[in-house]
Amino acid sequence: MYNSVLEAPFVKGYVKMANEGYERGWHERNGGNLSYRIKKEEIESVKALLDFSKEFTPIGATVENLKNEYFLVSGSGKFFGNIKSATEENICIVEVDDTGKNYRIVWGLVAGGRPTSELPAHLMNHSVKLTATNGEHRVIYHAHPVNAIAITFVLPLDSKIITHLLWEMMTECPVIFPQGIGVVEWMVPGGEKIAIASSELMKKFDAILWAHHGVFCSGVDFDLTFGLMDTIEKAAEIYVKVQSMGGIKQSITDDGFRELAKDFGLTLNEGFLN
Repeated sequence: MYNSVLEAPFVKGYVKMANEGYERGWHERNGGNLSYRIKKEEIESVKALLDFSKEFTPIGATVENLKNEYFLVSGSGKFFGNIKSATEENICIVEVDDTGKNYRIVWGLVAGGRPTSELPAHLMNHSVKLTATNGEHRVIYHAHPVNAIAITFVLPLDSKIITHLLWEMMTECPVIFPQGIGVVEWMVPGGEKIAIASSELMKKFDAILWAHHGVFCSGVDFDLTFGLMDTIEKAAEIYVKVQSMGGIKQSITDDGFRELAKDFGLTLNEGFLN
């Protein structure tokens, strides 16, 4: 159907999102990573252009419900700033085998390399979201938005406290993330511990704040996932500015949140209200 994998709309959407994150300043050097669970019809449209000759490599996790699935992922050590201009050198398509324990690169990273070091975390979270959303969520995005990271140095690392404060910062926040944001204390990135902690929280939340590190989001498509990250960062920026102006003097009440939820047909996380 296509002369090049780069012509496929799902690849173009991936590149657009990655570049938007870079232009926001969320991806210094090789910071951050992005993965997309490719739809069956999308992979079929490019399958003739893929290379299935490589050996499978252990994922470092077992994701049985993702067996035989394909993912578009960023490369380890690759710079988001280069994805738009040198796409095939910086991203790849990986295939998960029929055990859910191994993967192989079938396209991309033409100059060498391997998928993001956070691949186990990405796939474990895709696995959780496949079940939790009945397959609707396809995007996992990790970035380093400055203000979201900054608040983890001054606020208690508590999901309720941070969620409530961000809800207060902007009326749209409880609409966009009504279940709140999970918070993970600092852990070594790329390891099994942070992957397990994140996947447990992803059963309840679509966004996780990694203390002193960044934000991890899940969504249906590129636009909604990017929008979730963008909203969290904007709310964090407002909080930082409010604190610099002397702190909160008045805010949205919990009854206001409940009224908002009723009008918008939302189910707010009552456990995060005071």
